[in-house]
Amino acid sequence: MRAGNDEERAAAAARELVRQHRMKERFGALPPPWTIEDETFAYAVQDQFVRELERLRGTRTCGYKIALTTPAMRQMVGFHDSISGRLLQDRMFASGSTIQAADHRRLLIEFEIAFRMARDLPADGSHWNRESILPYVDCAHAALEIADDRDADYRQLAGAILTVAADNAWNEGLVLGEPVSGFSAGQLAAAAGVASMDGREVGRGTGADVLGHPLDALAWLANHVQQRGLALAAGHLVTTGSLVTSKFPAAGNTVGFDVEGLGSVSVHVA
Repeated sequence: MRAGNDEERAAAAARELVRQHRMKERFGALPPPWTIEDETFAYAVQDQFVRELERLRGTRTCGYKIALTTPAMRQMVGFHDSISGRLLQDRMFASGSTIQAADHRRLLIEFEIAFRMARDLPADGSHWNRESILPYVDCAHAALEIADDRDADYRQLAGAILTVAADNAWNEGLVLGEPVSGFSAGQLAAAAGVASMDGREVGRGTGADVLGHPLDALAWLANHVQQRGLALAAGHLVTTGSLVTSKFPAAGNTVGFDVEGLGSVSVHVA
C-alpha cells in the first residue's frame, strides 16, 4: 500500500474514533476498514486522532503519557509491553479540581509520578537512560491521570491493545500536585505512593514498580517518541505509569494520591 493511502486510512480511522467518542460508544478493536494490524499504523492513527482533537478543542499537545509500565497494570489488561499517548493542554488540572463523571462513558483514575522537562532533548539519536535523562528534568509531581476506558471488556483487551494506542491510550486529562525539585534518583525509586478514595486506602506501590524506576520509564518514552520522529521539549510533561491498578470512581468520590517526597494530589468527581 502506498504511503499516501496509509495516511488516508489513518485519517479515516481517526475520524471513526472521534465519532465513537462523540457518541460515547463502547470501546473495542477497530473493525474493517480501519483494522489496526501493527504498531506503526496504530501510532499513525494516534497522530491523526490527536491532531483532530487539537483542532476541535482549540488546544495543543503539552506532553506524553506512558501506559502499562507496572506488572499490576500489565496483568490487569493482559498485555506485556508499554504504550504511549499525548497529553493535551486543555485537560490539565490543578490538585483539588472537580471533574464530571458524566463527561466519560466509564471514568478511571491512575496514580502516577509525572516529570516536567527543563529543556529540549537534542535530536541526535541518543539512546536515553535514567542517568542521561535526569539532567533534563525540571521537577516532578504527584499526579492523577484521568482516563476513559469506554466500558472496555478487559477479557478481550489484549487483542485490542493496538486500538488502545490509536485511541491516545485513553487519556482524558491529568491532575497535578505541586512541583518538587532537588530529588535524587534513589529517592524516586524508593518513594512509596498511596492511593485513596474518600480517605480510604485503595492501593499502594513504589517508584521502582514503573519499569524498574520512574526515570527508566521517562527514558523509554524519550526513546519511543524519537523513533517516531518526535522529541521531548522544554515544558513538556510526562506521566510514567500508574503505581496502582486503575480505580473507577463515581460521582461524589474524592480520589487522592500521596507520594513520599513528592507530596499529594487529589481530584473530586461530581
